[in-house]
This record gives sequence, C-alpha cells and structure tokens, in this order.
Amino acid sequence: MKAVFFTLITLGLATVGPLIFPAAQSGHGNLAALASNFLLPSIVLLAAVAVLARRRENWLSRSIVRGALAGAIATIALEIVRLLGFHFGYMPGNLPRLMGVLLLDRFAQGPSLASDFAGWAYHVWNGASFGIIYVLLIGTRRRWAGAVFGIAIGLGFLVSPVVISLGVGYFGLQFSYGFPITVLLAHLAFGAALGVLSYRLLGPQPSRLISALRATRCPTCSGLDGARSPARN
Repeated sequence: MKAVFFTLITLGLATVGPLIFPAAQSGHGNLAALASNFLLPSIVLLAAVAVLARRRENWLSRSIVRGALAGAIATIALEIVRLLGFHFGYMPGNLPRLMGVLLLDRFAQGPSLASDFAGWAYHVWNGASFGIIYVLLIGTRRRWAGAVFGIAIGLGFLVSPVVISLGVGYFGLQFSYGFPITVLLAHLAFGAALGVLSYRLLGPQPSRLISALRATRCPTCSGLDGARSPARN
C-alpha cells in the first residue's frame, strides 16, 4: 500500500504542470496565479519525493529523475516538428512564447526575454512531467508504447481549451488542415523519443502503478519487490 500511495502521489504531482494551462484557458484562474499556487509547489514536492525516496524506494526516485530527463529531452523532437509546421504556416504562433506571457502576466505588455525563458522552461517541464507519468503509468518495456502515448497526448491537446482559446476550433481545422497533422506528428515524435530514451535510461521495467497494485494482493509475485534490488536498479 505504501508503494501505491507514493506512486499515486507522484502521478498527481506530475499532472499539475500539464493541467494548469488548459485550466487557465478554460477560465479557471489565470496562468500566473495557477503557476504560483500549484505548479511551483508541485515541482518542489516532486523534488522532495525524489530525494527522500532514494534510500528506501529507490525505484521511485529513479523513475522521477530519469523519467523527467527522458521527457525533457524528448521535447526537442516535438519542437523540431512543431517549428517545421510553424515555418510552413500550419501553426498559428509560438505557443511557448504565449505561455511565457501568461505565466508572467504580461498579456498587455507583450513578450520579453524573461517571459520567453519562463514559457520555454514551462514547456520543457511539461515534457518532463509526461516522462514521469509515462514511466510510472505505462512502464518502459515496450518502446513502441511511447508513440501511442504521444498520440494520445496530441489528441487530448487538439480537443483541449487551449486550442479553442486560439480561435482555430476543435482540432485546429479552422486554421488549416496542417494544424492537426503537425500537432499529431510532433507528439508522435515526442512519444517515440520518450519510449526509446526511457528504455535506455531505466531499462525494461513494468508499469510501477500496476506492479504496486499487484503487490498489495500478492507480495511474493509482484515485480516491484524485485525492482527494488540493487542488481536491477
């Protein structure tokens, strides 16, 4: 039950970053306030969990740190595709720049160097958050599962309040047919990179959540106990 509890807590903290932007765009507060009240505390708490878990729950610490690293690096693959789509006119603007303006509450003043940095940092953190979620929820054994995970994120984005707030309609079809294609290809690239990177950084490990749930029913037949051993960490 302790493993289930810590896994669920970690998943909850990791979802804060990706959720506050859609929440702000749907009218549930402004992004600056949501970042101050929820995002920053969630980052601090995730770091605390990673540090405190190193001694007794090393699998969780490794999943947080290396999953976040895999997700952050995989964001580069997403950006390559997104920037190509923007170059060919399939995307309406620079989303990280918009996020930075909203994060620093500079909508009236416009972007600045500080807001650009904040927007890109938030964008990369979202990639890191999805890396943590992927490792704990799905596991790293099937590298192709990362691509499916990425497509699911892309589909979620296309029907989210973020896209509606851009004034391009569901799936962005009011802007161009290339909008959903670019979004899905970018997230496919992210997911594929995440699947490969997480496998290389953590090795083939199962879903930590499923393993923890199984351990509550049959401690001797769960893969989680074995994953805690030094040989497999």
